Amino acid sequence: MRVATGQSEVVAGIDVATAAVRVMCVDAHGRMRSEGRAPLPAPVRGAGGRSEQDARAWWPAVAAALRRATAALPLGGREVVAVATSATSGTVVLADDAGEPVGPALMYDDRRATELNARAQELGAARWRDLGLTVGPTAALGRIAWLAGAYGPDDGRGRHLLHTPDLIGWRLTGGPVATDWSHALKSGYDPRVGEWPGEVLAALGVPPGWLPPVQAPATGVGTVCAVAASETGLPVGCSVRLGMTDGCAGQIATGAVRPGQFVGVLGTTYVLKGVTRELTADPSGALYSHRHPDGWWLPGGASNTGGEALAHLLADRLPALDAAAEARGPASVVAYPLRREGERFPFVSGAARGFLLGTPADEADRHRADLEGVAFLERLALDRVGELGVTVEGPLWAAGGGSRSPLWNRVRATVLGRPLRIADHAETAFGAALLAASGTLHPDVATSATAMVRTGRDIEPDEAERAALDESYATFTAALRERGWLR
Repeated sequence: MRVATGQSEVVAGIDVATAAVRVMCVDAHGRMRSEGRAPLPAPVRGAGGRSEQDARAWWPAVAAALRRATAALPLGGREVVAVATSATSGTVVLADDAGEPVGPALMYDDRRATELNARAQELGAARWRDLGLTVGPTAALGRIAWLAGAYGPDDGRGRHLLHTPDLIGWRLTGGPVATDWSHALKSGYDPRVGEWPGEVLAALGVPPGWLPPVQAPATGVGTVCAVAASETGLPVGCSVRLGMTDGCAGQIATGAVRPGQFVGVLGTTYVLKGVTRELTADPSGALYSHRHPDGWWLPGGASNTGGEALAHLLADRLPALDAAAEARGPASVVAYPLRREGERFPFVSGAARGFLLGTPADEADRHRADLEGVAFLERLALDRVGELGVTVEGPLWAAGGGSRSPLWNRVRATVLGRPLRIADHAETAFGAALLAASGTLHPDVATSATAMVRTGRDIEPDEAERAALDESYATFTAALRERGWLR
């Protein structure tokens, strides 16, 4: 598909994160043609677990980031054929009939509705069991019920429950749009049967008229209106398509979009996400599934362990420590470098605490043990997925800040006994761009990923270190079982 001028068409992906908005304009081959950024006000966090952000700041920031991105394109934005928005999971705001927020957005980490979420878990226990989902303390479902209690019935004025991309879609098209089943999951939407949990929402006092219609990610929900075009540089008639949550968009961006493909995202915490043909239910609640845009499932879990294991080190020291740790080989000690209280994946235990078995020879030895400990957790996560009947095929895609360390990548590959495939552009905005390309530049998400995602070389296991790391992994899992955290 080409525009009348003969120039390549592009799509725009929008990432509305906590601190800033990022826009990436990408062509049909995955090449970034321009980008734009704009800051957002910091969330206001306070007593009672409150975490709020001024939702009125979202659209001005998105418009500013889009203007910067479109102005940098050869045709000033006229070549953009589609746009999609991704954002944090579980952030919601109540709006009036004009799409204007009637109060602050309640953020993904807002905990004021903990008791309401516990009630929702009880009310919909059979539904959540079939879906393989646990309504946790920070689920958006409880916050929606809290809003219902705070604002009361509509009394004729009209209310609309919006996730972040819903508000952006409203501004882009000039009217209300459907939400996607990814952002709606933590609000209680059941993608297994395709419905809101009416029995739970009614018991919690949520007016049914608040809830938006739900469609699959990458679905077209309208076109850019004249007002939005003047504010953003996007052309009138540009397709507006549904996005996914930031975590799901990040997975899509790696190219792990077909059944059997999984990605390990090593950021502050470790996240494992993949694709299965059928829904996988984990009785422990450690693993839960979003719905794939093409109807498959996206099982995943997020640990409390990960890159945070190295947070006590200055960033400029890491290359030297990596070099020293690489020179010494496998660690002489075994570490579980959990820096928080409790673990949520691949096992669930509020009692879990980090530990170190043995005395390190030096700082490099301890550093190597921390790298190995996170890799052990990653292997345990893949083992857990296997226990649930899921087959992980081929290499494990790797993303996140931790994947920039060659040593850590090699340690991970060796512990896992499989190659790591490094993703070049595992950003949320790039994933949103892939969703915008689905149905416009390419027929579906899988085809978009094949055409647009470029991966780096595979990192192969080091067979010379395999036996030593297997032995340490056995010690690691035995220690978890002895403490009663792993069954």
